[in-house]
Amino acid sequence: MPIRYAVPPGTLLLCDYALGGFVPPEMVKRRPAIVVSPRLPHRDGLCAVVPLSTTPPSRSLDYVVELILDPILPSPFDSPMMWAKCDMIATVSFDRLDLFRTSRDQQGKRKYLTRRVDADTLERIRLAVRAGLGI
Repeated sequence: MPIRYAVPPGTLLLCDYALGGFVPPEMVKRRPAIVVSPRLPHRDGLCAVVPLSTTPPSRSLDYVVELILDPILPSPFDSPMMWAKCDMIATVSFDRLDLFRTSRDQQGKRKYLTRRVDADTLERIRLAVRAGLGI
């Protein structure tokens, strides 16, 4: 179920780029993403995200940030190392975003994972976004 409210910058979410509107070589599947924008006035239902990849870049790039996730995300995104592809920043609807589902409680209700990267990592990602945009 999509998120219904703005989440803080640095929050890890699942972004469904497959909902339409994107074409290769843009992101076109579900993947983890990090929210990089704060809640903006008069922009309800939107936020800027940077997708994460489990595939390392072939060379060092100013717009790719290596992340070590501890604890790791739920399967199938359970790699301890990921790379923020900061050149692929996108403003997306909350309808594309979801928290990671982990399990169910004793009453059968879904349990969700709420994770954020630390302030230093978020700053490295924001600097890499600037590099990816050439600003």
